[in-house]
Amino acid sequence: MKLSTNDKIASLRNLMKKNNVTAYLVTSSDFHQSEYIGDFFKTREYISNFSGSSGTILITKNKSFLWTDGRYFLQAERELAGSEIFLFKSGLKDTPTVQEFIKHTLNKNDTLAFDGRTISYKLMLDFKNAAKIKSFKLNIVLDLVGNIWENRPELSKEKAFILEDKYSGEKAKNKIKKIRILMKEKKINCHILSSLDDICWLFNLRGKDIKYNPVVLSYAIIFKDKSVLFIDKSKLSENIKIYFKDNNIEIKDYHDFYSYLNTIDKSSTILLDYKKINSYIYKNLPKEVEIINEPNPEIHMKSIKNITEIKNNYNAHIKDGIAMTKFIYWLKTNILKIKISELDVVNKIEKLRSEQPNFIELSFETIAAYGKNAAMMHYLPNYETYSFLKPENLILIDSGGQYLEGTTDITRTISLGEVEPHIKKHYTYVLKSLIALSKVKFPHRTFGGNLDSIARNVIWEIGLDYRCATGHGVGHLLNVHEEPNILRPSASCIIHPDMVTTIEPGIYIDNSHGIRIENETLTTKSFVNEYGLFLEFETLTFVPIDTDAIDLIFLNEDEKNWLNNYHKMVFEKISPFLNKDEKNWLKEQTKNI
Repeated sequence: MKLSTNDKIASLRNLMKKNNVTAYLVTSSDFHQSEYIGDFFKTREYISNFSGSSGTILITKNKSFLWTDGRYFLQAERELAGSEIFLFKSGLKDTPTVQEFIKHTLNKNDTLAFDGRTISYKLMLDFKNAAKIKSFKLNIVLDLVGNIWENRPELSKEKAFILEDKYSGEKAKNKIKKIRILMKEKKINCHILSSLDDICWLFNLRGKDIKYNPVVLSYAIIFKDKSVLFIDKSKLSENIKIYFKDNNIEIKDYHDFYSYLNTIDKSSTILLDYKKINSYIYKNLPKEVEIINEPNPEIHMKSIKNITEIKNNYNAHIKDGIAMTKFIYWLKTNILKIKISELDVVNKIEKLRSEQPNFIELSFETIAAYGKNAAMMHYLPNYETYSFLKPENLILIDSGGQYLEGTTDITRTISLGEVEPHIKKHYTYVLKSLIALSKVKFPHRTFGGNLDSIARNVIWEIGLDYRCATGHGVGHLLNVHEEPNILRPSASCIIHPDMVTTIEPGIYIDNSHGIRIENETLTTKSFVNEYGLFLEFETLTFVPIDTDAIDLIFLNEDEKNWLNNYHKMVFEKISPFLNKDEKNWLKEQTKNI
């Protein structure tokens, strides 16, 4: 018998009572502070039924609360319906943060508990400060959801693989050498890593431990003379073991990591990132060590793509462009002929991508949202909830692929027939926003927040906005969302040459429609003058933008020229790989407007 959300919460409260817990916190994280997580770690989803990638739940003796961001407001309302959980909409004016709420709610001698392996040490410091001020206690060793979760999935046992030099562009030993040079400059003895994409990038290691994210569950410590990788050894082939030996990487079991921390020399100076390590890692370090809390240097290093990665990424986008162009042709030519559901769309896109050489998996779960479903930014159709398409209105499709050559992320909003004038206007303004940022030239060392406003300003002109970033960094056969580059109002990250960043403005009207158009871009050098180096965005995505939904009255000549030039490039890159009918269709779709 399937338990309801309220039944699960009641079971959790019984354990809270036995352990003298006043409030229990469950996050969306795994032991590595990953954005997307394996099934074993989906404790928040299990206890709340909310399946979005971002959210935190707090359960007290008689109430429950869930925080999530603007991408998931509508989805959370739907998935929490019928439960006792109150939804806090993060980022809105009167919404307290989780930390603020806990500080206000808990009192002297109360106990806040959580599984410290799933809480970053940075967040832990907030709770420590609040506990000190309000005199409540912390218990960081309780995995209460794990105690009530029957038939919990096991940790992944998927095999790992090494990304060859022809794809990575740099040997692992060279990357490690760069880290050691930095360590020497800062007089650091060891560097602790628990973030999976940083570890996998550093060692040229890839796997399938998290769906859509080709990473391997692991921890790593870099010393002056060796590296130690903590991983399930059953995932490693003999060739990988030889590879690690050749690179002076010592292998230890994944579960031995915390006990190993206790053995680190007490006189060590350790480089780690409070945002990236969990609270248990800090707890298990010798108290005498000196800690340097700085962002992992791998974050910046991997965001700057090398020449080989850039060339491979270009090829990945050609493949992705072929698959997506074939898909749009199929959809447009069949909408009046056969019955098509959102699930059919999801399956068709995956099939077409899988036909491309070196395709590994999708880079995230495909968003296929027809009509008003698209108002939910991250709506995901499933076998319980999905819609059938009609030869009218729009469908928003956000999808991507993982190829040996790189990671793709693209959104197209497609007209299926008659579109109402006000929706066409919104579509055109989203396109204008994309074009505005795509064609801008900007000084090097410009912040992501400055660039965000260029795209967002176009949407502001008609009195609208969107509750998400304008763009994000993309990994190289790694996470589809990659730090540090992000385009959002508060972003203080600097956009550097050779970063890969999406541009994806949108408009979302509750219970009506949602529109997003997204391309991946490469930051390239534009020119140098007396003001220094200027940069621009080179578009990497090669998929037609649907002109059927455009109201041309709102496009100026410069914008029309940009779109015509983009479509000329799409036709040149993609048409050689299409059959005759597809090619004729693409020629019509990419003709000058």
